[in-house]
Amino acid sequence: MGLFSFLSGKQDGPDTAPEPASVDAARSPTAGAEAGASPDTPFVSSGAWDMPDLNTAALTAPTEKGSSDGPAVGPADPALTAELQGPIIEVIKTVFDPEIPVDIYELGLIYEIVVDAERRVLIHMTLTSPACPSAQQLPSEVRYKVKAVPGVSDATVTIVWEPPWDKDRMSEAAKLQLGFF
Repeated sequence: MGLFSFLSGKQDGPDTAPEPASVDAARSPTAGAEAGASPDTPFVSSGAWDMPDLNTAALTAPTEKGSSDGPAVGPADPALTAELQGPIIEVIKTVFDPEIPVDIYELGLIYEIVVDAERRVLIHMTLTSPACPSAQQLPSEVRYKVKAVPGVSDATVTIVWEPPWDKDRMSEAAKLQLGFF
C-alpha cells in the first residue's frame, strides 16, 4: 500500500498507477472538461466571478509604464467616480478577510475610491491590524478584481494606517453578523 493511499482508499501499485498526463494537458484550464470529466478542484464557485461583464483579460494585462508601484492616478473625476463606484463596490464585496466571515467593504476596510479621467482607480484601504496575515493577499485581490470591472483601465491599492481601523468602522450588517451589538 502506498504512502498516501489512505486518502483515496486505493492501493498504489504497478497496475493501479495512473498514466501521466502531458504537460500541455495539465496546463489547459479545460483539461478534463474536454473528456467530459469534472475538474479536480475543491473550489466551488461562490457566484462572485459568475458576473458575465467582468473584463477578465484585464487581470493579465501589464500595468502602465511609470513607477514600479503601478500607474499614477490623476485628480479625481467626480462623474466617473460616481459612475464606477457602484460596480467597484460590488466587486470589492466579493473580497473576504479569511479570518472574519465578512467582506472587507462591510468591515470598513475601504476608506476611499477615486477614479480619474483616464478611468484609473485608486483605492485607499486599511487592514484590521498592521500584523494582519493577509497583508499581501487582500490588496492584491482588491486590485485585480477592481481592474476587471468594465470601464476601469487600471487600479492601484494603497494601504493606509490613518485613521486606524476599529470595529466602529464596520457596517451595521457586519456588526450584526459578528454579534457586536
